[in-house]
Amino acid sequence: MAMPCKDGGKCTIMDNGKYVRYTPEQVEALERLYHECPKPSSIRRQQLIRECPILSNIEPKQIKVWFQNRRCREKQRKEASRLQSVNRKLTAMNKLLMEENDRLQKQVSHLVYENGCFRQHTQNAVVATKDGSCDSVVTSGQRHLTPQHPPGDASPAGLLSIAEETLTEFLSKATGTAVEWVQMPGMKPGPDSIGIVAISHGCTGVAARACGLVSLEPTRVAEILKDRTSWFRDCRAVDVLDVLPTANGGTIELLYMQLYAPTTLAAARDFLLLRYTSVTEDGSLVVCERSLANTPNGPNIPSVPNFVRAEMLPSGYLIRPCEGGGSIIHIVDHMNLEAWSVPEVLRPLYESSTVIAQKTTMMALRQLRQIAQEVSQTGTPNWGRRPAALRALSQRLSRGFNEAVSGFTDEGWSLTSNDGMDDVTIHVNSSPEKLMGLNLSFSNGYPSVNTAVLCAKASMLLPPNVPPALLLRFLREHRSEWADNHVDAYSAAAVKLGPCNLLGTRAGNFGGQVILPLAQTIEHEELLEVIKLEGVGLCPEDALMGREMFFLQLCSGIDESAVGMCSELIFAPIDASFADDAPLLPSGFRIIPLDSCKGDSSPNRTLDLASALEVRGAGNKASGDRNVGNNCARSVMTIALEFAFESHMQESVAAMARQYVRGIISSVQRVASALSPSPNGGLQTSLGTPEAHTLARWICRSYRCYLGVELLEGVGDGNDSILKSMWHHSDAILCCSMKAMPVFTFANQAGLDMLETTLVALQDISLEKVLDENGRKGLCSEFPQIMQQGFACLQGGICVSSMGRPVSYERAVAWKVVNEEERDHCICFLFINWSFV
Repeated sequence: MAMPCKDGGKCTIMDNGKYVRYTPEQVEALERLYHECPKPSSIRRQQLIRECPILSNIEPKQIKVWFQNRRCREKQRKEASRLQSVNRKLTAMNKLLMEENDRLQKQVSHLVYENGCFRQHTQNAVVATKDGSCDSVVTSGQRHLTPQHPPGDASPAGLLSIAEETLTEFLSKATGTAVEWVQMPGMKPGPDSIGIVAISHGCTGVAARACGLVSLEPTRVAEILKDRTSWFRDCRAVDVLDVLPTANGGTIELLYMQLYAPTTLAAARDFLLLRYTSVTEDGSLVVCERSLANTPNGPNIPSVPNFVRAEMLPSGYLIRPCEGGGSIIHIVDHMNLEAWSVPEVLRPLYESSTVIAQKTTMMALRQLRQIAQEVSQTGTPNWGRRPAALRALSQRLSRGFNEAVSGFTDEGWSLTSNDGMDDVTIHVNSSPEKLMGLNLSFSNGYPSVNTAVLCAKASMLLPPNVPPALLLRFLREHRSEWADNHVDAYSAAAVKLGPCNLLGTRAGNFGGQVILPLAQTIEHEELLEVIKLEGVGLCPEDALMGREMFFLQLCSGIDESAVGMCSELIFAPIDASFADDAPLLPSGFRIIPLDSCKGDSSPNRTLDLASALEVRGAGNKASGDRNVGNNCARSVMTIALEFAFESHMQESVAAMARQYVRGIISSVQRVASALSPSPNGGLQTSLGTPEAHTLARWICRSYRCYLGVELLEGVGDGNDSILKSMWHHSDAILCCSMKAMPVFTFANQAGLDMLETTLVALQDISLEKVLDENGRKGLCSEFPQIMQQGFACLQGGICVSSMGRPVSYERAVAWKVVNEEERDHCICFLFINWSFV
């Protein structure tokens, strides 16, 4: 225990009750060592005494006690700091909740008043005819919700009038009752949540609002939010047409903004905006925006080809300084995206406030929280890269994929003729700007002679009730189910050798993929990773390419509980050197939910036996319960693949790309059909069949027969109870076939979590790939005992998940599962106390 001394040093109480007094010089020397090594070994402590003469009168045991006390003080300081931070967050969140409560009370009072007026007019009506006064009362609640074109002209005075009106309307939405807000599905406020998120109900256009707390100063927050292209992935460009200062110290900006098209089936959107930045009387910083339309003498941006002019209703950001540092932010996004201009099947995408909340409003808050966390962290950057550099890589991948999907002519893209079918669209880009990053000189002596980039893209409507997050996770984890190794090798050659030939007729296989984490956001809604394809078997003349290929991959929207979130898997081949400015040709998938189910949703629906139990356990309610947990009814998937090529190879590359995209569409349709919980052919219904119950009964009976104890304690004889208890067992239970190359045929929830897979892809995983070398040797030595005695106990060790992550387990039990006729059916494994290393 350390105590301050009168002379400025510190005292330490030894075990025998004696005090050891340290001089300030001794404390300084010990502090220097503590910052270098907080927990020095006994050898290092003795070395310190020899190197520092001022510590020569102190025993090693006393120094050991000093370091123990110092670590304890540091731990207490960090805990106190953490509690203070949590307290500040709770205080700020409490303030937000109180403001939200006041707003709701005002809204209730307003609705009660309108309801009373409506009743009074109804009771006074004696003739069944149209009553204009009644109509005015009924619609008075929506007087703020209809789009109002700004009055006045484009003179400074006129623009200031428009700006002040925009400010008033924005504040009435952010803190008032101009819009009827309802809580965003699946969002619960708390100290660790992103904030309070709400969506509009019954207003013109689509609108979302969020309130949150970030540890950044208001001016920094405004700077980040104004730079929309840095955080809003759908934003192509924001051009400032004019800037006007105002007398109150604010600024008025005239902007032209373009948004990418989310899919190949719809046109992009653009906006002509007025943005007003000012400071309110209470010191809050306000940035508000609205569309400019029908403004005399105003800026005139004619219609741009391939763009539809959309309208932004009064929106913006209210940023208030928070006591103790940081800012409280109110964000409102209110748009009319002109849904009439898109095919009817896509209109729910443009009429959904939930989609706007996920793509724009919540994305702004996430960006602020991410930057605030990076500012507060001082740890070692991932792979030697700073967070800003990793964000730039994510931005380049997303932007490149958006450019490929949209295919704007002003970026050099041109449409080529099709092959008689219009299911796959081919665009070619030979502009110097597009090729500038690809034509590099490589150290192996090969020149890069790519002269153009080809993009093959298509969109497809997925079967009903296929959760986008679940399908995307499957595509991410099981690349071999849809990817062609020959095409991957061709893409990799574009960034490795330069001169490359089509590899469609060559033999070669990938041994598997390893996912190497690179970065992730706070809420893990976005992952940046490197994909390593191992065991490339190519022809001898391709030996210079090596036996490994790498892809930089961006994965987002894999959380099934996030309603309305778009799911994306974007990847680009990279060289092993992986420089920050490496050329990237992004390709990938985008899955967009079109309309949400009205029923309750389950946050973590998976293809598992538990889902089947819920479906079949309710008897005649089975068909009605199948939709429980489905995040969306329909989704649209967009696929875009980019290839660099030489000009004389255009026809060959186009043919290869068309065939590749059509093959991917076929694979995706097959997987989506398996993931769909529809009663006609979906895998979901087969999991609750009598075969599944029979297998569970065989597993438990064989375990009891060979080991003499029950696998499942306190479980009745009913099939449903056995299967359900086995599914929720805390240890991993896996069955594998008794073949020359054993593959897994069944796993409970813990087993799927350990292998990081789903029941759909379980049969693609062999036992040999999961066990390490020691595990395989141990199983081979114990296999005769399993076949003769019926079981064997295996020592603890390490196995590998399907994602390449090591998993440790304390011990394992393997036993033989026999059927009713006492014939060998499979081998079952029980991995006890497993955890990721």
